[in-house]
Amino acid sequence: MHHDNKSPKDSRYDVLFEPVPIGPVTAPNRFYQVPHCTGMGYRYPRTEARLRGMKAEGGWGVVSTQETEIHATSDLTPANEGRLWDERDIPALKLMTEAVHEHGSLAAIQLVHNGMHTANRFSREVPMAPSAAIVDQNDPVQAREMSLADIKLFKQWHIDAALRAKRAGFDIIYVYAGHDMTLLQHFLLQRHNHRSDQYGGSLTNRLRLFQEVIADTRDAVGDSCAVAVRLAVDELMGDEGLEHDGEARDIIEALAEEPDLWDVNLSNWSNDSQSSRFSEEGYQEQYTAFVKTVTTKPVVGVGRYTSPDSMVRVVNKGILDFIGAARPSIADPFLPKKIEEGRTDDIRECIGCNICITGDNTNVPMRCTQNPSVGEEWRRGWHPEHIESLKKPEQYLVIGGGPAGLEAARALSQRGADVVLAEAGSQWGGRVSLESSLPGLGAWSRVRDWRLHQLQQRPNAQLYLHSELSAEDVLSYEIPNVVLATGSSWRRDGVGRANRRPLSFLNNGNVVTPDDLMRDGVSCIQNNGPVVVFDDDRFYLASVLVELIANAGIEVVYVSPSPIVAAWSEHTLEQDRIQKRLIELGVKLVLSHNISNMDDDSLTVKCVYAGSETKIPMGTLALVTARLPNDSLWQELSAVESQWQAAGIKTIERIGDCFAPGLIATAVQSGFALAQNVGLESVPIVRREDYSSL
Repeated sequence: MHHDNKSPKDSRYDVLFEPVPIGPVTAPNRFYQVPHCTGMGYRYPRTEARLRGMKAEGGWGVVSTQETEIHATSDLTPANEGRLWDERDIPALKLMTEAVHEHGSLAAIQLVHNGMHTANRFSREVPMAPSAAIVDQNDPVQAREMSLADIKLFKQWHIDAALRAKRAGFDIIYVYAGHDMTLLQHFLLQRHNHRSDQYGGSLTNRLRLFQEVIADTRDAVGDSCAVAVRLAVDELMGDEGLEHDGEARDIIEALAEEPDLWDVNLSNWSNDSQSSRFSEEGYQEQYTAFVKTVTTKPVVGVGRYTSPDSMVRVVNKGILDFIGAARPSIADPFLPKKIEEGRTDDIRECIGCNICITGDNTNVPMRCTQNPSVGEEWRRGWHPEHIESLKKPEQYLVIGGGPAGLEAARALSQRGADVVLAEAGSQWGGRVSLESSLPGLGAWSRVRDWRLHQLQQRPNAQLYLHSELSAEDVLSYEIPNVVLATGSSWRRDGVGRANRRPLSFLNNGNVVTPDDLMRDGVSCIQNNGPVVVFDDDRFYLASVLVELIANAGIEVVYVSPSPIVAAWSEHTLEQDRIQKRLIELGVKLVLSHNISNMDDDSLTVKCVYAGSETKIPMGTLALVTARLPNDSLWQELSAVESQWQAAGIKTIERIGDCFAPGLIATAVQSGFALAQNVGLESVPIVRREDYSSL
C-alpha cells in the first residue's frame, strides 16, 4: 500500500504502545481485541484463524476468540462459536494461537457455559441454571436447577477446559460473566438465582461460584497463563439488573485483586454493541470508569473507539489500561500499525452499522461495510492492506461515484491501474451520501470519506463530478476497461416482498419514494393528511425516514406486513431500540398489514393473517419496498456491443447496486472483488472447509 501521506510517529500516542503486564504475561501494547463472534468459530477454523491472525499482523497486542463452549450442556448450535468440549477441539484452536503468536501478540480465549441461554439443540442435553427456568431462546425447553453435585461437575468442566486452552497455546484465559448469556452471570443475578443454599440469596452467596471458578482457573493455569474476568457492570435495567453504582461495584470490590485483568462492559449484547444510530464513541465510559478506582489490576473496556485522541484520553485519564475493540478492529485490523506509523488519516473507521454482527446472528462468516476483506482472508486470500500490483496495468473508466465505484477505483489504483472515475451528480458517495444525511446515520459518511481520501493520494486516479456519460461518450473515450457502478432507484410501483406485481391502485400524485425524501427532504410531501410509510424492505431505512418526517412535525403512520418494526434489524441488535423510538415519537404502528387500495385521502390496509380490511387517513404514501438497478447505460452499451472492439474496449462490467441492489457492504465488496480479479483468466473458486473427509 502507498504510504504517500506517512508522517513521523506522533509522540502523543506513545502511551498506546507501552507494554502492559497481565499477570504472568505481557501485552506488547494497549490495543486489545476483546472477545467477539465472527460467524466462523469451530465450523470454519482456518477462516477464523486467518481473521484473528490478520489483527495480530495489524498490531493488536491481544487478540481474543469469541465465546468458546466448554461442554455439551452448553451447545449454541446453530451458531458458529468456539468449541472446547474435549481434546479433539484443541487442533482447531491451535491454528488461531499460532496465527496470533506469529506476530508477537497474545492470544486470549473466552471460555463459556451458557446455562439457560441455550436450548442445546444439537447435543440434546438438558440445559442447566441456578434455578429452574425456561430458556432464553424461543424453544419450548426448560433448564433444570443445578444440584450441588452439578455445581461441582461444572467447576471441573471449567478447569478441564482451561487446561485444554493452555495446551492449545492461549496466553489469557477468561472467566466470563457477561451479556446475560452465561451461567456464571446467571448465578450473580437475583432475577435468575432463586436458590436458598450457599450459592443463592445474599450477594456473598450468589458470588460464591464466580469466586470459586476464578480461583480454580488461577490454580489450574495461572503459573503461565493470565486469568481475565469479563463482567457486565450495568444492564441498563435499573434495579432489575446489575448497576454500575450498585451490585456490580460490590462484585468488583469483593474480587478486586483476584483476576489478572478486568474486562468490563454492558449487558446484554444489544447494549454492549450499540450501533452508531443510537450511541457515540466512548458511550460506555460513564458505566465503566469506576473500575480502575477499586482495583490495581489492568482494565480493558470498549466504546467503539476509532480516534487515537480518544484512546489516549481514556488511558491518560485513568479510565482504561487497554483500548478494547471488537468492531473497530474488524473495520481496520491495521488501526494500531497506522497510528504507530503516523498514518492516522489512513484509519478505516468503523461506522457502527453492525452489519458485522449479522454474520453471527445468521450463522455465517461475518462481513463489514468498511472492510470488504473480512471473512475472505482465508477463503479468497484477500488482505485489507495489500493487493498485488498488476503485471500489465491498463486504463479503467469507472462510472458512478457511490460505494461500489469508489471502492473499485480505489483498489484498482492501488494495484497500479490508471483510473478515471466519473460521477454524474454534484457530490461523491451515491447512496452513502444520501443515507448518511438522515437522522442517526452520520457516521456512515466514513464509507465515502475514507475512499475519497485514499483516491486523492493517488496520481493514477482522476476524479470528475458533473460527468453524466452516454454510450457514445464511453465509446469515444476508447478506454479499454469500463466499470458501471450507476446504482439503483427505489420502486414506486409497490413491488416488494409482499406484493410481487405492480399495484394498479397506486395514485402517483400521492406517492413518494425514499429517493424523493433523501433528495428533497419533507418538502416532497405536498398533500395534507398523515404520511403513511409502507415498509416492505424491513431493514433500517423506512424507520429512519419515519424519524425524518416525524421530526418535521408531520403525523406519520408506519405500516408493514411484518409483525414487528424493521424486522431484519434484529440481526443488527437495533430492532427493540427502533420500535421504542417510533413509539416515543408518537408514530402509529400498523403491523402485520399489507396495503390493498388507496383514494386521494385514505389508504386501505389488509391484515396478512385474517384478510380483514381497514381504512386509514392518508395524505401521502411513502413506499419503501424494493429497488431497480439504474442500468440504462448498460442497456445502451449492450445494444452497440459490436462497436466495442473498434473503440478499443475489452471489458464492460457492472458492479454494486446497478448489477443487483443490496447492502452498502455488498456494493463495497463488489468493487473490491472486481479489482482483485483483474488479470485473472477466471475467478478463483472460493476455498471451503465443509468438505467431507470421507
